[in-house]
Amino acid sequence: MPRRRLLAATAAVLLAAAGAGCGDESGGFGADGRLAVVTAFYPLEFLARRIGADAVTVTELTKPGSEPHDVELNPRQVAAISDAGLVVHLAGFQPAVDEAVAQEAADRALDVGSVVPLLSPAADEHEHVPGEPEHAEGAKDPHVWLDPVRFATIADKLAERLGQADPARAAQYTARAATLHGELDKLNAEYAAALRTCARREIVTSHTAFHYLADRYGLTEVGITGISPESEPSPQRLARVAEQARSTGTTTIFFETLVSPKVAETIAREVGARTAVLDPIEGITEAGSDYFTVMRANLSALTAALGCPS
Repeated sequence: MPRRRLLAATAAVLLAAAGAGCGDESGGFGADGRLAVVTAFYPLEFLARRIGADAVTVTELTKPGSEPHDVELNPRQVAAISDAGLVVHLAGFQPAVDEAVAQEAADRALDVGSVVPLLSPAADEHEHVPGEPEHAEGAKDPHVWLDPVRFATIADKLAERLGQADPARAAQYTARAATLHGELDKLNAEYAAALRTCARREIVTSHTAFHYLADRYGLTEVGITGISPESEPSPQRLARVAEQARSTGTTTIFFETLVSPKVAETIAREVGARTAVLDPIEGITEAGSDYFTVMRANLSALTAALGCPS
């Protein structure tokens, strides 16, 4: 596979340079005394920066505005993993990251998928499109950060692991995580109240990324494509989603920020609905935005689409 060849070549380059002793003496700390933390993609970077604050330096492996599912790593990024005091990732979401972590930082990594129970893909996600790989047995939905309750638990665990890597600042990490946990509790309460009584409870999305959010707040997600946003829905799938949208009186077809809206627009034209953005927060595209601002923008989009009382 191209990904495996690239990573193998990357590893070879790094091993050839191993004589320089890269990372061996730092103990995971930079020259400025701050803990070096590597995060795989935006939601994990958000947690690390909020909890670590100025006690850590954070390197994110997915460039802002990039789709994280199929990220590849360059030699500098693999070196950052090797040097890190803690690597925060989600096993099964980014294969290149998983392989680099296994090779370079297996004893200094936090797999956030091990912290909270992960959901299996929604039932419709098991549809197999000819010519595409089938889901691995036991595969889980990775989009856990869209549930504020689970995300708060992950924040607590990250604080614990930061404290283990940097005991002198453990109390600071714990205190900042407690503050963040309270903010996530407030966000959860806002969602629960706003979505409690709505005219509709089905959301049609271009990418099946909102299973955790739907599960938490009693909604039903109808995804046009699967967990991977690059997958192409079959004509049968498109017809079935259009029929579901008609039968439930769907007024809005959601698309996301990092992939083409064309499929969502096709369904919207078919059923006479409008389109709107529902952001899976896999990356931030607007300056000044963060996890909380995007989650609240998502809530506004949901309440408008579902006919929820204001």
